[in-house]
Amino acid sequence: MALQSTTRSRLIIPALAPVYTSAHEIVETILRVTAGVLLVTHGFGKITNPFGAAGMVESLGFYPGVFWSPLLAATEFFGGILVTIGLFTRPASFAAMIVLLVTVYFHGIAQNQGLAGAEKSILWAAIFLFFALRGGNSQSVDARLGRTF
Repeated sequence: MALQSTTRSRLIIPALAPVYTSAHEIVETILRVTAGVLLVTHGFGKITNPFGAAGMVESLGFYPGVFWSPLLAATEFFGGILVTIGLFTRPASFAAMIVLLVTVYFHGIAQNQGLAGAEKSILWAAIFLFFALRGGNSQSVDARLGRTF
């Protein structure tokens, strides 16, 4: 209660405190589900052709491509499903963050696109960093199972 009264006294419009307090859990869930679904969507093309990115990953120095390409596909597709439902949220988010940091390098440095090419990946990496540290919240399978990673 002390936290809410402290927060309420700092708000420019104190009457909004109940809205902020009640909405934060659902908004966090919406962000997690959205990020997970978009990662699944992004990984769908890769999972249907798991060796299709072998040349691309080798061009980034990840050899052999026949190992890394299916791993990339699985991380995006299955990791996205796990993040969406909130199961093993932390490790799945951490893996997605690593993939996205590689894309920051790929677009920003290897493709010489700078910030303009890397900014989406930076944003996505930050979102997955949040869930890697935070976990899935009470609206997740992790919470329903009563165990988190």
